[in-house]
Formats: sequence, structure tokens, C-alpha cells
Amino acid sequence: MRTFAELDLDPQLLQAIDEIGFERPTAVQAGVIPHGMDGRDIMASAPTGTGKTAAFLLPALQHLLDFPRQKPGPARVLILTPTRELAIQVADQARALAKYTELKVITITGGISYQDHAEILVRRRIS
Repeated sequence: MRTFAELDLDPQLLQAIDEIGFERPTAVQAGVIPHGMDGRDIMASAPTGTGKTAAFLLPALQHLLDFPRQKPGPARVLILTPTRELAIQVADQARALAKYTELKVITITGGISYQDHAEILVRRRIS
């Protein structure tokens, strides 16, 4: 696989990918994204810095774009991470990849009151 365009990703995602500076899918991305796009469960292992986060985010974002909401409602994708730092990193990557879409990314971590998170969710009206 030579380009992200070969993965049948939405043009909005491809625009963000180009802006981020990804030139072509890494090995883990080329191996994982097609299966994720088919709705399959994935378990992959690769060294740090090889694009694992984008490998699972891109199929999730594509699914949300393929099946848009008709009205606001609860979150449709939940990503759990073992640390606050990783949660922030994954959310930042999701925001960058979803930059040209109407999708919203919210980070909820421990150490912040339930009320503060509830207010964020109400204000953002997840769609």
C-alpha cells in the first residue's frame, strides 16, 4: 500500500493526514486500517512511533463519517487508555485527524469532578 488514498478514507480525513505530514501508511497502518474499515476487531503490536494510534483512529473516524448522526446524543466511540497522558495524546491525535470534520473529541480523565465532565458534555452536545 503506497498511499492513504488507497484506503478509501474520506477526503476530509485525507486532508488532515496530508496536513499532519503523513506521507504513506506505515506497516502497522497498512495492516490494520483495512481490517478496521471492515469492522473487524484488531489486536496489533508495533514499536513506539510507528503509527498505531492513527491505525485505530482512522477506521473509527471513517465509521462516524459514514454513519452520521441525525441528532445529538451520547458518545459513539469510547477509547480507554491506561494513563491520563496517553488519553491526552490519543485525543490530540483524534482532533488533528478530525480537524476538517464536524466530529467532536472529548477527553475524560480521573482527577476531574464528574460535574466538570458533565458540563463539558452538555456544552459540546456530542454529535
